[in-house]
Amino acid sequence: MTTIADFSVKKSDGSDLDLSEKKGKVLLVVNVASKCGFTPQYDGLEELHNQYGDQGFEVLGFPCNQFGGQEPGTAEEIEQFCKVNFGLTFPLMKKVEVNGDGASPLFDWMKGEAPGLMGSKTIKWNFTKFLINRDGEVVKRYAPQDTPAKISKDIAKLL
Repeated sequence: MTTIADFSVKKSDGSDLDLSEKKGKVLLVVNVASKCGFTPQYDGLEELHNQYGDQGFEVLGFPCNQFGGQEPGTAEEIEQFCKVNFGLTFPLMKKVEVNGDGASPLFDWMKGEAPGLMGSKTIKWNFTKFLINRDGEVVKRYAPQDTPAKISKDIAKLL
């Protein structure tokens, strides 16, 4: 069976991150954007990261520019924006595509494990979230409008 530990992604600095390093953690994987109506969710994501981080939880943010061009910056610009405006401490990865031929294999796998509304395997917008359990399995997919606070109780159950 495939789990998140079978994937490797690029950190914002371009170096590799073998997700097997996250084995045993509960993860919330989110495609993010700095110029989106949902961008204020960064505050809630950071709050979750701080609230549950010492219990084995981590948020992984993946900037994506596929929806309305709402993440046009470089990795450095995106990180600076997030640190200055939201005090972000959780890791941001290298910008990815989440749909189409160039989609990240990680996102293709998560979409297959937790399809969206009516079985859709595409991501509709920024701030789609995937909750991963300690075994590296996708537990649930959340829509962009689902706030981090709404997800808190599901995270607590997995910890």
